[in-house]
Amino acid sequence: MIQMLLKELKNEALTTRKMLALVPDDKYDWKPHEKSMSLKQLATHIAELPGWVQMTMDTDELDFAGTPYKPEDINNTKDLLAYYEKNFTKGEEALLKATDEQLLPNWTLRNGNEIYSVRSKGEVIRMSYCQTVHHRAQLGVYLRLLNIPIPGSYGPSADEQHM
Repeated sequence: MIQMLLKELKNEALTTRKMLALVPDDKYDWKPHEKSMSLKQLATHIAELPGWVQMTMDTDELDFAGTPYKPEDINNTKDLLAYYEKNFTKGEEALLKATDEQLLPNWTLRNGNEIYSVRSKGEVIRMSYCQTVHHRAQLGVYLRLLNIPIPGSYGPSADEQHM
């Protein structure tokens, strides 16, 4: 399992880096809709997600009541990419020193008494990868709406096919 999770982390990082590198410095406050996250919020969340691997391996839960969410204040793409690399390294190092048995205990996501989920640590890591893919797709829509050509994820994008 560890080797599979490491491979997936590295494979998804290739596309994630390409997408984050396209975030324009002058559009960090842009939103496609009033209910949407800003480009800054979305990109920062994507950049923090590899750090969930390390957090999951080192803790038994995340309780938002005791640890309120405070996103990193990122205001340019250079810092965004550095933040992503820092979190990627944390996640990779956590997996490199982990064992398959350490993926089995439960990990809880909660807000005080309200429990959002209880899953094995391995399942939480996979969920963080799914969150990366999900939010990266959102980022692709944001970039498309800003007329920024996007790279393919698992094959060529429509932009790459027309080059």
